[in-house]
Amino acid sequence: MHSAFLAAEAPNPLLPALPDLIWGGLAFLIVLVVFIWKVLPRLNAMLDARIDAIEGGIKRAEVAEAAAEAKKDEYEAALAEARAEGARIRDQARAEGVKIVAEAKEQATIEAARVTSNAQLQIEAERTSALVSLRAEVGSLAIDLASGVIGESLSSDKRSKDIVDRFLADLESPASTKSGKSK
Repeated sequence: MHSAFLAAEAPNPLLPALPDLIWGGLAFLIVLVVFIWKVLPRLNAMLDARIDAIEGGIKRAEVAEAAAEAKKDEYEAALAEARAEGARIRDQARAEGVKIVAEAKEQATIEAARVTSNAQLQIEAERTSALVSLRAEVGSLAIDLASGVIGESLSSDKRSKDIVDRFLADLESPASTKSGKSK
């Protein structure tokens, strides 16, 4: 039984029959030709377009990056220029401030000198006025006292005025002339 079973062996299901192999090969060749003739060029064109888009995007990104770098450099240059201008303006303002302070000090010094000079002139005028007033008072008091000592009324004529002026001049003269006269 075994031998009868072995003699009528069934075909192997893994190996196709020869006509199936021929028809399958022919169908494969047809599909392969259609694929190479129609699908592959379209696929290559689509891949080329995709490559161009990617490379173009990379180039655009590089150009944009270079433009951004140039703008950054321009911005930094403008910023440095603005900082330099600000420093120059600050220095100029400081110099003007120092100049204004110096001018104010000079004007204050001039004004102080003027006020001091006016005060000295006023003091001198008041001193002169007081001296004149004092002379007149001292003269009238001296004449009154002399009239009381003498017992006679001294008239206030030119002669009595000259005596009072000489007496006051002798009082005002320096001590050296008095000490020189006494020797």
